[in-house]
Amino acid sequence: MKMSFYHRLGQIPAKRHTQFHKPDGQLYREQVMGTKGFSGIQSILYHHHAPTELLQVQLLNDCEPEYEDKGALRHRHFRTNQYQGTGDAITGRQYLLGNEDLLIGVMTPTEPMNYYFRNANGDELLFVHHGSGKLETIFGTLPYKPGDYIVLPVGTIYRLVPNSGRTTLLFLETSSWITTPKRYRNEHGQLLEHSPYCERDLRVPEKLETYTVQGKHEVRTKKGSQMHSHVLNHHPLDVVGWDGYLYPWIFNIGDFEPITGRVHMPPPIHQTFEGSNFVVCSFCPRLLDYHPQSIPAPYYHSNVDSDEVLYYVDGNFGSRRGIEEGSITLHPSGIPHGPHPGKVEESIGKKHTQELAVMIDTFRPLRVVKQAHAIEDHDYAYSWA
Repeated sequence: MKMSFYHRLGQIPAKRHTQFHKPDGQLYREQVMGTKGFSGIQSILYHHHAPTELLQVQLLNDCEPEYEDKGALRHRHFRTNQYQGTGDAITGRQYLLGNEDLLIGVMTPTEPMNYYFRNANGDELLFVHHGSGKLETIFGTLPYKPGDYIVLPVGTIYRLVPNSGRTTLLFLETSSWITTPKRYRNEHGQLLEHSPYCERDLRVPEKLETYTVQGKHEVRTKKGSQMHSHVLNHHPLDVVGWDGYLYPWIFNIGDFEPITGRVHMPPPIHQTFEGSNFVVCSFCPRLLDYHPQSIPAPYYHSNVDSDEVLYYVDGNFGSRRGIEEGSITLHPSGIPHGPHPGKVEESIGKKHTQELAVMIDTFRPLRVVKQAHAIEDHDYAYSWA
């Protein structure tokens, strides 16, 4: 399950798989978009034109990241603020880390998308660090702002349209799905009372923009490690209505309600999303531990079965030094990590933290993309000395 509630937008017939006529008497074209071979969640969309009408198909390029050779097991730090981005929201993606389950990277779009895009491999998660704009999709338009997590289901045709000014996004491309954590939901999929957010906090498409114009329009499709071009003879956003459980949605990190305790709580309390072999957590401003002998800084711990990635958004991250806004750290499984020297003592007596960060834990090892070497802090592994 990816979403816990049904949504509909625009015009749809009273019953699915029945005749639905345009004002001129022609039929709208019904498309079932679903997962798990019709046994997973799905939505049904109604198009002015058949979504299969193509004028041209072309293989554009291979987009598989080139990974570094195997090296010493060590902690890593990448300063993404040093990345000089070019390109649009797809061509400008800088891949930094990846494995069989997901790719992680950043982008700073400097050019508009003059085409639409769909990822046929799996769901995507975009985190908006800087900038605002709108996301145009076949399910409708979603405005976005700083702090937004944008969840895009597999196969969603979309275009990111940033407003003027700086735009920076962290992105995850998966080979499967992204959903709310199972332990936050009841047997019906509803978010429970102890969940750190609920359905009221989720933003779904509310405005459906329908285009009936014909002529060449390009949709680029990523499948496997290759990018393809599909040129339609109509606008891809020609949907007049849809309903179901599969659609893009947004959750803002500012609406995450942190769980706190008398002594230091483990990272799973910060969990925000889960996927196949990974989780995403949000470290937000919060009250710190209130036991009279508490140590608010995290204890040293070993990632015996997961790699830990942190993307530093804002504030002062209490357990680290030498970290800046936009830093990404990788603490791999197999070796311990924890606070930098002096940070444990420094944390004692503190009542709250203003840190803001996104954490990704993967349960299969991550590999570093060669391109990331240009922005790496190569001394980070020795920063605990």
